[in-house]
Amino acid sequence: MKITLPEKVTMIIENLQMHGYEAYAVGGCVRDSILAKRPQDWDITTSAKPEQIKSLFRRTVDTGIEHGTVTVVFGKDMFEVTTYRIDGMYEDSRHPKEVIFTNKLEEDLKRRDFTINAMAYNDEVRLVDVFGGMRDLNHHLIRCVGDPKERFEEDALRILRAVRFSAQLNFPIEPFTAAAIRNHAQALENISAERIQAELVKLLVSNHPERIQDAYELGITKVILPEWDQMVGVRQNTPHHKYDVAGHTLHALKNVKKDKILRLTMLFHDMGKPDMKTTDESGRDHFKGHALVSEEKARAIMRRLKFDNETIKKVTKLVCYHDYRIEATGPNVRRAMNRISVELFPYYLAIRMADVKAQSPYRRREKIENIIAMREVYQETLISGHCVTLRDLAVTGKDLMELGMKPGRELGSMLNELLEWVIDDPDCNKKEILCEYVKERVGL
Repeated sequence: MKITLPEKVTMIIENLQMHGYEAYAVGGCVRDSILAKRPQDWDITTSAKPEQIKSLFRRTVDTGIEHGTVTVVFGKDMFEVTTYRIDGMYEDSRHPKEVIFTNKLEEDLKRRDFTINAMAYNDEVRLVDVFGGMRDLNHHLIRCVGDPKERFEEDALRILRAVRFSAQLNFPIEPFTAAAIRNHAQALENISAERIQAELVKLLVSNHPERIQDAYELGITKVILPEWDQMVGVRQNTPHHKYDVAGHTLHALKNVKKDKILRLTMLFHDMGKPDMKTTDESGRDHFKGHALVSEEKARAIMRRLKFDNETIKKVTKLVCYHDYRIEATGPNVRRAMNRISVELFPYYLAIRMADVKAQSPYRRREKIENIIAMREVYQETLISGHCVTLRDLAVTGKDLMELGMKPGRELGSMLNELLEWVIDDPDCNKKEILCEYVKERVGL
């Protein structure tokens, strides 16, 4: 098999070989190349020790030298070059106590997580596949290298990575590997929130976010996202729904594009429903107020998983408004743009559409037409430059003070009153009209 290596990768490998060392591209870049995908990163493994690597290249960075990794810098590009190694005992379900360098490629490949990630390549030897990575690529399987029990005991994060690769590649997990995941899922308690967050996001923005259901069936969400388990089996006896809460969420995730904010919003949008479910005398279920509870849960989960504040702010706002339904009039849409924010309003429309498509056919056409009409009003508002925020208002606080108003709560209330007025009637957003209104309103 011939893989076309980037020129700089070839230069690194050939430089190491020229000085008597073995060197190969390794891991995900080899896997992706075989699958005709463009690798995001090119990692290189070599028999050379870190100090030997550093001596052969002009610019290097000691990114993980205690584990044998040196980053070689070529212009604006950086490549991790790592010495063949054998990992010592693992004490925290994540990091080896010690690393032992070796001169055998097979020993280095043996410590890797899955067979499809344990292949190496250079132009001289071509593909090195000791553990059947090509076989598993051909059979579409996620399989551990060697004993899955040992791999997961070494690094519990591999448990979540198995589901993430399954979602990204649409490969099922091999049965023995799946069984070991079930037996060791509790070890994810030992993994940092940041690591779990990173893997969860990669799963969600994959082509198959619905494979989070596999994480549930393997006992993973019970440890890292117990709120998901609470949605499973919660029926929705209402004409608007045909799936239970978890099933609806799976379909909603598939109906929205691969965007971190959108996928996280759809993951969380109905998590408040189990807490807010009531059933009337006719047997019909209701979930009044679930959006606010979902918002609270989303905020708590994202803080627990150490998401950044900006992501938390955007996702929780969208979760709060995901079920906000209005008639598609100009004032209504402009007021919604003000409440949700101009930036997030297209996201709001996208999650409304995904939510509706994951419901029953009951009044679906009517709901979709409403969303399309809202989108048209939103676009018209942007084109027309209509005022929807205080920033767009034709007067400022300074203008009102020049009229004689004093700074404080009354001035802020007046600005908001003016904003509400011009949201209803955009033609009134003119300085002279607004100033005249203020004079009459407060008797200046």
